[in-house]
Amino acid sequence: MKAKLIADRRFKIGAISPYIYGSFIEHLGRAVYGGIYEPSHPEADDMGFRRDVLDLVRRLRVPIVRYPGGNFVSGYNWMDGIGDRSKRPRRAELAWFSTETNEVGIDEFQEWARRAGAEVMMAVNLGTGTVDDARNLVEYCNFGGGTHYSDMRRRNGFEKPFGIKTWCLGNEMDGPWQIGHKTAEEYGRIACEAAKVMKWVDPDIRLVACGSSYPAMPTFGEWEATVLKHTYEHIDYLSLHSYYGNDAGDTASYLGCSLVMDEFISSVAAICDYVKAVKRSDKTVYLSFDEWNVWFHSKEQDKAVEKWQVAPPLLEDVYNFEDALVVGCLLITLLRHADRVKIACLAQLVNVIAPIMTETGGRSWVQTIYYPFMHASLYGRGAALNCVVECESYTAGGRSIPYVESIATFDESSGELTVFAVNRSLDRPVELSLDFSGFGEVSLVEHIVLSSDNMKAANTADAPNAVSPSKGGAEGASAPLGPHSWNVMRYKVFP
Repeated sequence: MKAKLIADRRFKIGAISPYIYGSFIEHLGRAVYGGIYEPSHPEADDMGFRRDVLDLVRRLRVPIVRYPGGNFVSGYNWMDGIGDRSKRPRRAELAWFSTETNEVGIDEFQEWARRAGAEVMMAVNLGTGTVDDARNLVEYCNFGGGTHYSDMRRRNGFEKPFGIKTWCLGNEMDGPWQIGHKTAEEYGRIACEAAKVMKWVDPDIRLVACGSSYPAMPTFGEWEATVLKHTYEHIDYLSLHSYYGNDAGDTASYLGCSLVMDEFISSVAAICDYVKAVKRSDKTVYLSFDEWNVWFHSKEQDKAVEKWQVAPPLLEDVYNFEDALVVGCLLITLLRHADRVKIACLAQLVNVIAPIMTETGGRSWVQTIYYPFMHASLYGRGAALNCVVECESYTAGGRSIPYVESIATFDESSGELTVFAVNRSLDRPVELSLDFSGFGEVSLVEHIVLSSDNMKAANTADAPNAVSPSKGGAEGASAPLGPHSWNVMRYKVFP
């Protein structure tokens, strides 16, 4: 099978925000305790953070990490997680029916993020929380000193402000599973008032309002329009959340789920632009896809987990090779919307539906999805190009799905042109020809391939390299894409 990609430096979708390679840590399962933080572990540093995990996170070049939730934040009192650890309360945590020790709070997490080379994307509680709680947290984190909460931070050992500049106004407030669930009118009003006072405390912060929890919500569309009616002048981003899975066991259809993501992004962008037109505004609200991933493997086993444990094993999906291909397609889709999606968070980062796994007290390793995410983060920089991809399609799940999912990015500062491509065919190789005539002289740097003969192959602590990248066979402007494979072709562009 043959396919062709045409890329020209003049035809850009938009600048790629580094924040689209963000991630997420929630106080859920073993993400924090036994994941990033384990003071009794041989790899623990002076603050109890696992150095082996930090190293794996740094390799991903994650620029921003959303914290502390997620559903968790809607019942969370941020003051439980500051100051003297010996005096912090243990709480019955109602989002995930666990016991929260509060050993880690914003005091510790902002330091973990700094060591990981990432910014914090802080979420405020608009479930049980108040406008006052939100503004006080901004004061604690970002005010220099001389006020009640900024001086509290200084007494807790942090003289300088944390300088957190990206904030979420709650989480999934349209969902009846959420503590403090609200109608769109109720949420829009409190989000507006919280946004106002938070920016009065620190005018330089950026705010994300809650969109729908996923596109199948019965209020989808109406929720976005109503929330934006109240908040448009005060926010910078609207959130999108969506997870994908192969519950039906139909791999061909599963590999096309990025088309669903594509439609979701386009729909939410259109709603934002509708409200912009109605308000006759010059301002563009951008999108924050701050929860996305594959999530379906662990749902049955989670039902058997005993309640009220500290850091029980929850949402520990073991990802296989076909999941990695899907994540690759989803990353390409995010890049295709680089003009509008300016933040995205792979949910989550460690142990909980995560690219990185650990044994409590033991080993750490990376899952199959780690590799496409790492490749996109390392090499998908600069601008996303509006490419033409010519290829055959197949039909599955009632959709016409192209065999090749592909995009190119170009970083003018480094002169690097990168092509990302997934061959969705389960049995046919593709010869991909690359037309770079708009670039002048181009030289191949490397061709990276992630492939496996077994679509269900997974990495484990005992077999951490069962699925890992290898060298591909691209030559010049031609790249062979093996059946069901993730491919990265890197080129140097000469002036």
